[in-house]
Amino acid sequence: MFKYIGVNDRKIDLFEGQYIVPEGMAYNSYVILDEKVAVFDTVDKNFTEEWLGNLASALDGRKPDYLIIQHMEPDHSANICQFMNAYPEATLVSSAKSFTMMKNFFGEDFADRRMIVGENDTLSLGEHELMFITAPMVHWPEVIVTYDKKDKVLYSADAFGKFGALDAQEDWACEARRYYFGIVGKYGAQVQALLKKAAALDIRTICPLHGPVLSENLGYYLDLYNTWSSYGVESDGIMIAYTSVYGNTKKAVELLAEKLTEKGCPKVVTNDLARSDMAEVVEDAFRYGKIVFATTTYNSDIFPFMKEFINHLTERGFKNKTVAFIENGSWAPVAATVMKKMLDGSKNLTIAENNVKILSALNDENRIQIEALADELTK
Repeated sequence: MFKYIGVNDRKIDLFEGQYIVPEGMAYNSYVILDEKVAVFDTVDKNFTEEWLGNLASALDGRKPDYLIIQHMEPDHSANICQFMNAYPEATLVSSAKSFTMMKNFFGEDFADRRMIVGENDTLSLGEHELMFITAPMVHWPEVIVTYDKKDKVLYSADAFGKFGALDAQEDWACEARRYYFGIVGKYGAQVQALLKKAAALDIRTICPLHGPVLSENLGYYLDLYNTWSSYGVESDGIMIAYTSVYGNTKKAVELLAEKLTEKGCPKVVTNDLARSDMAEVVEDAFRYGKIVFATTTYNSDIFPFMKEFINHLTERGFKNKTVAFIENGSWAPVAATVMKKMLDGSKNLTIAENNVKILSALNDENRIQIEALADELTK
């Protein structure tokens, strides 16, 4: 069986320079000790010595024969050169595209000490036979994952990863969902292709490059990934995303949320885009099947936080939803028109017939519109 030699990063504030990670981040690495010794991936550059120490402890005097690099993002590849310098007799195993990236990142591609692998290529360590599976654009083009036929372990690269250090006490799905839609979400078709390949394997353990090793109830994780990557509905409910300058749009949102609850909606989630973590709101937009966009006209356009939010959605392939609009504008409301246009390229959207048009502040007509929208969304 593998040994874990990864590290926890409790100092990081923003992962990839944008995602808040209050519970830190794990950079996972693994080693298999057989007749031959294989190491899977490295860790972030800030943890070189800790990782090499973990590796030396696991090796217990042995030397590694292979370093398998499944993904070239620097949080996993940063210590390739340090490893190869420490173990000059080892062979570096990766995809052809990885070696091109390696040259770009580090000025070295180890042409004299490398093994290029592709779809269904195998590597015997003795009792363990490894099979390599290409996973392009999950979520970089060079990615491979590795299946250990003996122990039935899938080393899954960034797939099935999550935010949070391994000592974090938190729900897996919440931070895995935020990670998926933030980082992998655009590539649903490619994830679906990988899931089809995985379905042909007898997998009993999944070892991702971030987050915990998964070894129980794998159907739960696989089903979630299938829902996420097929842009399906995970949870029954309605999400309202809004911006409000002077509080009038917020009042409309609060009234709609109240009406939806009264009419039996099992879950109503409201997100103030100016104050919420954008990654959390994006996660909610993909989680629920019905989304209400509520914002003001601003500079003959829409409020900047709403524009950013919709850009995040369309960039990630937003589709298969029912959407409705609440717009506010004191003299020339155009917000609903702008939002609809931004969503024009999104596939399989059902636009609600009842929408709400506020001219500065809520009035009786708006309350009737909100009642009608709540009826439509809950029918």
